Amino acid sequence: MGAHRRPWLIPPPGAPAMSIVASCPVSSFDDLEIHKSLKSHLAEQGLRQPFPIQAATIPDALAGRDVLGRGRTGSGKTLAFSLPLLTRLAESNKPRRANKPRALILVPTRELANQVNEVIMPLARSLRMFTTTIYGGVGYGGQLNALRKGVDIVVACPGRLVDHMESRNVDLSAVEITVLDEADHMAELGFLQHVEQILAATPRGTQRLLFSATLDRGIDRLVERYLANPVTHEVDPADSPVEAMTHHVLHIDNADRVGILRDLCAAPGKTLVFTRTKHGAARLTEQLVKAGVPSVELHGNLSQSARARNLAAFAAGRAETLVATDIAARGIHVDDVSLVIHADPPEEHKAYLHRSGRTARAGASGTVVTLMTDKQRRSVRALAKQAGILPTTTKVAPNHPFLNQLAPGDRVFVETASIDLHPSPPRKPKGPRRSGGSGKPAGSGHRYAKPGGHRKGGASAGKQRNKYRGDRKPR
Repeated sequence: MGAHRRPWLIPPPGAPAMSIVASCPVSSFDDLEIHKSLKSHLAEQGLRQPFPIQAATIPDALAGRDVLGRGRTGSGKTLAFSLPLLTRLAESNKPRRANKPRALILVPTRELANQVNEVIMPLARSLRMFTTTIYGGVGYGGQLNALRKGVDIVVACPGRLVDHMESRNVDLSAVEITVLDEADHMAELGFLQHVEQILAATPRGTQRLLFSATLDRGIDRLVERYLANPVTHEVDPADSPVEAMTHHVLHIDNADRVGILRDLCAAPGKTLVFTRTKHGAARLTEQLVKAGVPSVELHGNLSQSARARNLAAFAAGRAETLVATDIAARGIHVDDVSLVIHADPPEEHKAYLHRSGRTARAGASGTVVTLMTDKQRRSVRALAKQAGILPTTTKVAPNHPFLNQLAPGDRVFVETASIDLHPSPPRKPKGPRRSGGSGKPAGSGHRYAKPGGHRKGGASAGKQRNKYRGDRKPR
């Protein structure tokens, strides 16, 4: 028996596991017993009707039950766990304490951590709660300061959070609710050992919500050990294609690959292009930019600041083409992606569905295109069969009329020199100076020391920095 299972909630041997298939039992957020401030915020954003995964899971989460939500990407899971989490924290109304968050949301990637935080932060503010993100690849000074001041909710990647736990920078003994989002992707990245270490540090008997597209790769063991008699909600089979997507295979000559991509990506609307390798993503981005298509890249060779800038440029429309690798597929949540292109077909059907899930999100429609050379015909056909799709296959070359049908609209090409993907922010006016004439902004001092300076009661930040190497895998 797992250390954190609650035996009084475990069904007797032979009893069937509780499973509920979502049927959208409510038609409006007003029908849900979420906090009134959250309802007002949703109404201001024009959000009135919950998606099936939200309508199904929120009532049980509000009741304090452990929930296992299974649904494909883009089904609205962030609000499904954010709304009950915030409502229950508001009901408990416990004070914030330094280094002791009240709720924890675990996610697999930095991009997803930022995007989950962007969704939950304004909702939390309406309840006078504070959030912060914790992940690797960035300086840890801001994370330490936020924890010391006290936050209600931490959105974290497992590797960096374990680093903070081992350095006693964070104490999970006050966590009331724990959420695991994209749990299967955390397993794919090798973080299950860290996830179990984190769950073991949260209090016995607290609520846990787990959202995952599948239960393989050890997720079933995680559910068995750390969720007590969970209510299971399935919205769409784990590997089912989205009906609002149209799938196409373009049979091409390898020499025409860049020309065809140039034609498709230059059409109006956001386009997401997937490659198999980091170097392939960087090379293709450079080729598209030289061809006059404003494009940015997203892969593991970039620093976190570069990844954030590129993703922001894509989301804001300064660059309407993003070239990414599989590692980023689960972490890209950008609205209005109308076209997904598999420039390199993925190796397995799950990766195909995860990549394709960046379009046709939240009820919208979208187009998915896979480029296929003669040598890839057999593998692409097998991939489509495993993914359960029936794509239309068309032999094309650059400037083929069918390309305009896939991505309609006037093509716009710009000179490389005129592409400004990262505009500099406007300069902020200088703040007030200290009365002593030191020239330092008011409030500067030991508490707000830059990373690398010494802090009270411990080693220098420079020495601590060597311990943080990002979201490392277990040794």
